[in-house]
Amino acid sequence: MNEKSTLALLRLPARLNIEQVAELLGFAVHDIPVLVRHGALHPLGKPVPNAQKWFASAEIETLSQDKAWLSKATLIISRHWAEKNGNHEPVNHGTK
Repeated sequence: MNEKSTLALLRLPARLNIEQVAELLGFAVHDIPVLVRHGALHPLGKPVPNAQKWFASAEIETLSQDKAWLSKATLIISRHWAEKNGNHEPVNHGTK
């Protein structure tokens, strides 16, 4: 795919790479592997850990409209980076 933004396409390709998924969901590219590790995103097939991951655009579009999933994914990312940065206290986003 050329350098056009995924968001500018009239129709998404059936498979999306990590960069396209990040753009469509509003996360950073480095957050996508975190969501995969936590089971919030599922790549197509069963790729080995260091292989390129592909995602179904239909699933990504559905997730992009799911407020509950977006909230859960945001919490996963917040907690991950808080732990990575040495802050082991729970991140409170107004949810229990």
